Amino acid sequence: MNAADLGLPVAVPSTALFTDQYELTMLQAALRGGTADRRSVFEVFTRRLPEGRRYGVVAGTGRVLDAVENFRFDDAMLAFLRERGIVDEPTLAWLAEYRFGGDVWGYPEGEVYFPGSPILRVEGSFAECVLLETVILSILNHDSAIAAAASRMSAAAGGRALIEMGARRTHELAAVAASRAAYVGGFGSTSDLAAGFRYGIPTVGTSAHAFTLLHDTERDAFRVQVEALGRGTTLLVDTYDVGEAVRTAVEVAGPGLGAVRIDSGDLLLVAHRVRHQLDELGARDTRIVVTSDLDEYAIASLAAAPVDAYGVGTQLVTGSGHPTCSMVYKLVARADSADPAAPLRPVAKRSLGGKTSLGGRKWAARRLDTEGVAEAEVVGTGPVPGELAGRQLQRLLVKAGEVVAREPLEAARERHIAARAGLPLSAVQLSRGEPVLPTEYVEG
Repeated sequence: MNAADLGLPVAVPSTALFTDQYELTMLQAALRGGTADRRSVFEVFTRRLPEGRRYGVVAGTGRVLDAVENFRFDDAMLAFLRERGIVDEPTLAWLAEYRFGGDVWGYPEGEVYFPGSPILRVEGSFAECVLLETVILSILNHDSAIAAAASRMSAAAGGRALIEMGARRTHELAAVAASRAAYVGGFGSTSDLAAGFRYGIPTVGTSAHAFTLLHDTERDAFRVQVEALGRGTTLLVDTYDVGEAVRTAVEVAGPGLGAVRIDSGDLLLVAHRVRHQLDELGARDTRIVVTSDLDEYAIASLAAAPVDAYGVGTQLVTGSGHPTCSMVYKLVARADSADPAAPLRPVAKRSLGGKTSLGGRKWAARRLDTEGVAEAEVVGTGPVPGELAGRQLQRLLVKAGEVVAREPLEAARERHIAARAGLPLSAVQLSRGEPVLPTEYVEG
C-alpha cells in the first residue's frame, strides 16, 4: 500500500524547470520563425549498451508520465525566466499556457531493450515536444541504469532475496527513484521509507553497528533489540567476534531468531561458518543476510554460500559502474508546415563520429525462434510485416495530452521477469559480451 492507496496527497511539484536553457531558446526562435507548430516526432533510443551489458531494462516510464503531466510553468517560474532575460515576453506568454497535448508511445516499463530500440516516441508540435527532452532523458537514463544493474543482480541471486539499501550513497531524491527502479529490476524490498511511502515498496530494517556500540555489552544490545522488535528480528553479528556474537544471539533470542546479518570479512567463508554454528545451536531456520559493497559479481561468487538474502547499496544506486544508459532524444520526423494535414517526412542527423541516426517514425517488434525464444529486435519504418504485427513492443501511453496507461508498479516488475525469461540464456551471463539480441532495421 502506498500514499495514494491510503487516500493521502503526494505532492508532485512542477517539472517545467527540469530542463536545459537551450530548449527554451529554441522555442523562442521557433515561435518567431513560424516553425513552432510544425507536427514533429521525437524518439528516445540509445546507440549502444554500456560495455559488457547484454540487454537494457526500461524503467522510469511511470515517472515520465507524472513529469509530462506536471510540466507547467507557474508565476514564480515565469518571473524567474523574465528576471534572467532567458526568453522574451511572447515566449513567456506561450509558456504560461503550456500543456502537453500530444501523444506518447513507448516500451512498457520493465520491458528489455537493445541498441536502436525506440524506447519512447513523443508526437505533437515541435514547441510542445522539444521542451520535454531533458526531463524525459534524466528520468529514463537514471532509472533504466539502476534497473539494469538490479536485473543483473537479481539473475545472479538465483531467487534469493534482495534488499535495496543505497539511500546513503546517492542524492536523497535519487534514492527514492533508485528504490523504485531496483524494484522493477527484481529487488524485493528497500530500506528507504520515502520509497515505501510513495510507491508501496516493502520496507525492511533493524540496526547498525552504532546500536551495538551504544550498549555496555553485545548481549545487552541483542536483548534490547529482541525485546523491542521480537524474536523474528535480524541481529548484526560482526561488530566484535562473529562466533561469539552468533552464540549470544541464539542464547538471547532462542532458536526462533529470524536472521543474522554479516557486514564484513570473507563473506563466503564466514557465511559457511555461521550456518554451521546456527545449525549446531538448533537455529536451523534462522536466515543469513549479507551486506558489504556487493555487486552482481560478488553476489554470483556467493552462489555456493548458505546465504538467504543480500543487501545492496552503493553498487546498485550507481548502476554498478554504469550510472547512465546514454539515451538520446532525437527529432526523427516533421511536417513542412503547421497544417495538421501536412505529411511527415523523415529527418536525421548526418555527421561523423558515430552519432548518425535513422530518420522516420519507427515501430519495434521482437522476433521469436521456433522455440519461442527471442532472436532479434526488429525496428522499422513503414508497414509492419504481418508475421511481426502481434509482436509489437510500443504501447500508447499518452493520448492528446491525457495519460492513458498508468499501471501498478508490480505490473512493471512482473513484466520484467517475463521479458528477461524470454531472452536467450546467455542474457544473464556476467561475462562481458555483445547484446544478446541483434537489432535489425527494416526501412519502409
